[in-house]
Amino acid sequence: MKRPTDVWLAAGVRTPFAKVDGALAKLDAIELSVPVAQHMMGELKGAKPDFAVWGAVVPSLTWSNIAREVLMDAGIDPTIPAFSTVMACSTSMMGTIEAAGMIDGDSVNLALVGGVDSLSRVQIGLGQKLSDWLRKFQQARSLGQKIDHLTALHLKDIRLFIPAISNRTTGLSMGEHTEITAKEWQIGRAEQDEIALASHRNAVSGWERGFFDDLVIPIGDVKRDTIPRKDTSLERLAKLQPSFDRTSGKGTLTAGNSSPLTDGAAAVWVASTKGLDRLPSTTPRVKLVDWEIGSVDFRVEGLLMAPAFAIPRLLARQGLRYEDIHLWEIHEAFAAQVAFHMKALQDPVFLRDRAKVPRDFGAFPKDRLNPNGGSTALGHPFGATGARIIGQAVKELAAMPKGQRAIVSICADGGQGTVLLLESA
Repeated sequence: MKRPTDVWLAAGVRTPFAKVDGALAKLDAIELSVPVAQHMMGELKGAKPDFAVWGAVVPSLTWSNIAREVLMDAGIDPTIPAFSTVMACSTSMMGTIEAAGMIDGDSVNLALVGGVDSLSRVQIGLGQKLSDWLRKFQQARSLGQKIDHLTALHLKDIRLFIPAISNRTTGLSMGEHTEITAKEWQIGRAEQDEIALASHRNAVSGWERGFFDDLVIPIGDVKRDTIPRKDTSLERLAKLQPSFDRTSGKGTLTAGNSSPLTDGAAAVWVASTKGLDRLPSTTPRVKLVDWEIGSVDFRVEGLLMAPAFAIPRLLARQGLRYEDIHLWEIHEAFAAQVAFHMKALQDPVFLRDRAKVPRDFGAFPKDRLNPNGGSTALGHPFGATGARIIGQAVKELAAMPKGQRAIVSICADGGQGTVLLLESA
C-alpha cells in the first residue's frame, strides 16, 4: 500500500489491566483514559500532536465523542482536533490505521491514538418502547394529556436494555461463536489450554524481566496487571468447566483459555518521520509497512476468522512467507481462536479456496507468538486492546536488528479483523 510519506508507530503507555469489578472498577472509561493521555502528552515537553483518535466499544449516553471528552478532562490543548472510532476489539488498531492514512508528512505529522473500556461501568438503558413513551410523556403540555398518556404504557414495555457481549445478527456470544468454529476446525481442549498456559507464563516473565515497566503507568495503588497467573498449570486449567457450551458435553472453552472481561486504557503514537522529532529519542518506534482490513460473511465463516483471510493476503502482496516474520502478536480473544487461525494459515485448501491466496507460506513459527503474553493472560478491555498489542509489538520489534518484521493481528465481532505489518529500522 503506497503512501505519500513513511509512517511510524511509536510505543505509548497503558493502565494496568484488571478484571471486571476488580481493582479499577470505580473508574469509568474517561477516568481510565485521562492519566494515559496526560502521560503521553507529558512526553512531548510542550509540543503537541496534530490530532487525536480515541475509541471505546461499550456505549454510554453521557458522551458521544469520547476522544474529545478525554482531551478536555485531561486538560490538554483544546485546539487539538479529536474524533472517536469503533470497530469492536479492533477499535484502537483501526484508529491507528485511520491516523496513518491522515499523516501526510507536511501539515499532519503526529497523532495520539488510544482506546479504552470499563466493563465494570456499563450503563444500563431503557428499552426503546419505554424510552419513546417517556419522551412523549415529557412532551405532554397539560395534566390531562399526561394522564391520558399514562394509559398508553403497557407493563410489557417496561424493560431495561443491558448491553451484552453478543453479536446482534445472530444473538450468540463471542464464546458461543468460537465454540462452533473450534469444533469445525477440530481444535481440542488440550491445545487451547497449552496456548493459555504459554500466554500466562510469557506475561509473568515479561513483568519479571521489566518489559512492561515503561509501557504501564500506575493508577492509584494498581501498578501492574492483575490477571496473569504465575501459579497456573495445565492441570489447573484442565479442571475448569466449559463456559459457553455446557450441555453437549463437547464444550472446550473455559474461563482459563478465554480472555476475561477487563477494564483498562492504552495509547500509541502514529507519526511521520518529521513527527518523530516531537517524541523523546528513547521512545521505541518502528515503521508501518502495510495493513489489511479483513471482513467475512460470518453466517458462512467463523465470526472471528477474518484475520486468517487478511494475513495471507497481506503477506502475498509483500512477497513474504511466515518465516520472514520474526514476531507475531495475535490477539487472544480465545485460545481456540488463535489455534484455528494458525491451522487455517497452514491449510492449502483454505488458502486456495477460501482466502483466495493459492500460495504455500510454510510452517507457522509458533515459537515467535506473543512472547510477552496475550489477551488471555493480560486481559482484554475491548477498545484498548489494539493500542496495547501495538505497543508491545513496537517495543519488542524495535529492539531487534534492522529489517526484522512483525505481524500484529486482531479479530473483531462482526466477522472483521485488522492486520499490520511492521519493520524495525
